[in-house]
Amino acid sequence: MNLILRPFELKLKHTFTISRESINTQPTLIVELKDGGFSGYGEATSNPYYGTTVQKMTDDILRIKHIIEANSNKTPEAFWDAMYPHLKHNMFALCALDLAYNDLFARKKGQKLFELWNYNIDNNPLTDYTIGIDTIDKMVAKMKELPWPIYKIKLGTKEDIAIIEALRKHTDAVFRIDANCGWTVDETIKNAIALKALGVEFLEQPLKANDWDAHKEVFDKSVLPIIADESCQIEADIAKCHNHFHGVNVKLVKCGGLTPARRMLSKARKLGMKTMVGCMTESSVGISAIAHVLPLLDYVDMDGALLLSEDIAQGVTIKNGVVEYSHLNGTGVSLI
Repeated sequence: MNLILRPFELKLKHTFTISRESINTQPTLIVELKDGGFSGYGEATSNPYYGTTVQKMTDDILRIKHIIEANSNKTPEAFWDAMYPHLKHNMFALCALDLAYNDLFARKKGQKLFELWNYNIDNNPLTDYTIGIDTIDKMVAKMKELPWPIYKIKLGTKEDIAIIEALRKHTDAVFRIDANCGWTVDETIKNAIALKALGVEFLEQPLKANDWDAHKEVFDKSVLPIIADESCQIEADIAKCHNHFHGVNVKLVKCGGLTPARRMLSKARKLGMKTMVGCMTESSVGISAIAHVLPLLDYVDMDGALLLSEDIAQGVTIKNGVVEYSHLNGTGVSLI
């Protein structure tokens, strides 16, 4: 098995703003694992909040290149277990490797990943489309540019309710709110009342990640469901989030890939929590991997490639929230 690393700078259609940063481009790393006539592809983006850069991922992966290339005959679960001791400090790098290996493994079996896992895709959830923080006029323009059944609205400003009141005048779509740790307890409880009346489905990560007493208070008092994101990173966090959040947003890059994500989603469901997977503005490489766990989800946010002005890959396609799988096996990805 041969390892190939490809860094890219993904250009966004619009400046993307959340409560803590604005970006126009997104650095990402594509991992390719080749074995015989087959190639598998994985991806992880840089992210300052989690202290991850493309260079750091590259360095950490290349440091164990000989170990990676010597582990070509394992199951994806055994491969992840073999990589974890070397990359447990860099889950983003581990994710890119895990995605590539799962893709390669399924292609060698002649199956799509969801077929290999025996998942039923008949009732897949629709994906939302994200509207970043901006002026109200520009946020409305972004909605009109791409009419969609579900919008995820980024908030964390002093005018959050006014923003949603204004946007609601232009669409009957379902709204989901992501404050990215930008609210206080009182703001969350108060905002939830107003937002529920405005057709909001749930609130994602309103409070700072590690304020567990505050999470508990909001969990008990909010009239809207609360979904964990920054508070839910690795497998051990599922138990911590139970009875502090109504659901969890499991992101592949945070937890180390599809292999642990599937375990986390299973644990969350057993605890009666809502399940969601989100993205990090990846190309179609990372987005296509998410598509194969859709049968495990109540909600999904896999619009990353739709936010790009130019993709670097082909894979799943998304039309009006509906995900259509590629004809290719594995995750269905090919680089452009």
